Amino acid sequence: MPRRKLRVKAADSARINTELTELRARLEIHTEWPEPVLAEAEEAAERPRLPEHDATDLPLFTVDPPGSRDLDQAMHLLHRPGGGYRVYYAIADVSAFVRPGGAIDAEARRRVETLYFPDHRVPLHPTRISEDAASLLPGEPRPALLWQLDLDADGAVVLADLRRALVRSHRRLDYEAVQRAVDLGGADEQLALLATVGRLREEQERARGGISLPVPEQEVEETLHGYVLGYRAPGPADGWNAQISLLTGLAAADLMLDAGVGLLRTLPAAPAAAYERLRRIAAALDVDWPQTLPYPELIRSLDPDAPMDAAFLNACTGLLRGAGYHAFDESRGLPAPADPGHAALAAPYAHCTAPLRRLGDRFAQEVCAAVAAGEEVPDWAREALPAVPGLMASGDRRAAEVERACVDLVEAELLAGREGEDFTAVVVDVDERRPAAGTVQLRRPAVRARCDGADPGAVLPLGGLIRVRLTQADPVTRTVRFAAV
Repeated sequence: MPRRKLRVKAADSARINTELTELRARLEIHTEWPEPVLAEAEEAAERPRLPEHDATDLPLFTVDPPGSRDLDQAMHLLHRPGGGYRVYYAIADVSAFVRPGGAIDAEARRRVETLYFPDHRVPLHPTRISEDAASLLPGEPRPALLWQLDLDADGAVVLADLRRALVRSHRRLDYEAVQRAVDLGGADEQLALLATVGRLREEQERARGGISLPVPEQEVEETLHGYVLGYRAPGPADGWNAQISLLTGLAAADLMLDAGVGLLRTLPAAPAAAYERLRRIAAALDVDWPQTLPYPELIRSLDPDAPMDAAFLNACTGLLRGAGYHAFDESRGLPAPADPGHAALAAPYAHCTAPLRRLGDRFAQEVCAAVAAGEEVPDWAREALPAVPGLMASGDRRAAEVERACVDLVEAELLAGREGEDFTAVVVDVDERRPAAGTVQLRRPAVRARCDGADPGAVLPLGGLIRVRLTQADPVTRTVRFAAV
């Protein structure tokens, strides 16, 4: 569905902020930092470990959401002599600031990843590091892990190299600015190359049989005029930027697998029964899926703004269940996975490009840096590897719980007092055991919630446009419920 927004009165925002504070307390999310952590962060920011190689002449640029300060990645792209492309991808070197076994390290292992609330960000590392000294902010020299990724004319990797380097970002962009420049023909060489390489990498993904689901995300954002609740479908520029990150993660996985030590992000292939269910849903939604058409090609043919296609894409997210982390160190008896692949990417893959926001990336980075330099992986990293998958699994669960709780709270707050009012909605999911119940997605406001049929014997029309009545909107329990009219 297209992105919809609902502005909320400032008074409502104040009330929601109070409830969000209470929500953090209930979920035991700690927003304060222990004094030893802050003291260590200040010292590390003043005296980071700096690399010998100076690459500050590279005109790197970043692409992030507006207002972001925890900038993990910066890039520079150019044509290779003789054909093809070269991508320089700099990733913040968090290990230059985090002492193994120190206060920051211990606190990061408790936090695992940055948590995003509409009114407050709970970072993985103290902001003195994550939004200042380690962040690839424009104009500032920063220690980084600098990847050099050489591609042929079709976008396939012919060389991947990595070294520690001092870098400097020269400018900071956001997705909309990149998209606008490309669409209006005002893109400079760097942005034109980003679009070109991004599209080539999408073709490489297609050739592998990989797929990225273009499912619109539900967002809650606080503005000067109150909260905005809407849907955001990723645009082409989001995809190009993501492909550069994915390119790096694929190269990192290959590097670690060759070395027999590392940390992968894995996703098992969905069982045949899951695809059979999807075919039944496609038939119910009048989504044309010929037997000879591969699933990834079907996804690329869909329009996430069309209600029927959006409902089908929502159902497709069920194929992505089971993602996790797998640590391996064959020299110490910790084997690599029998199937190291990530089913959605159709290749082995590693999370390594967001170390300011995700704990596991620091360990993957450290392994890659050592292997690329022909050095031994540091003992502190090897000793931590077996525990990292469990830490990341717990962190992912908590992040998902926070995200869902925040959206549920804002939805309930915005709809409170409107019980009995009717809305237009699309049925995006139907309970197979109770087909009279399912999930609907409203057009206005941008709400997705549970819905029951008016008649217990009725069947909600998957993908259908229906009228629903709000029956419950309780901010205390963060519950919103509708009934089909």
